[in-house]
Amino acid sequence: MPTTLTIKGQVTIPKRIRDALGLTPGTLIDFAVNHDGEVVLHKAAGPRGKADVPWRTQDLMALLRG
Repeated sequence: MPTTLTIKGQVTIPKRIRDALGLTPGTLIDFAVNHDGEVVLHKAAGPRGKADVPWRTQDLMALLRG
C-alpha cells in the first residue's frame, strides 16, 4: 500500500495500519530499521510527560533566574 512522502518528510499512515496498532492522534510512535533494512513502526511505550505548571511564563523565568 504505497503512500507519498511530502516535501517535509511526512507520510500518511494508512487507516488499516493505524487501526491494527491502535494509533490515534497524539500517539507516540517509534521507528526502527531491522537487520534486513526494513522500517519497523510500533506504538511507543508510555506517554511523554506534560508540564502542569499553573505559573505564568514571567513568574517561572524569575524563579529560574533567581
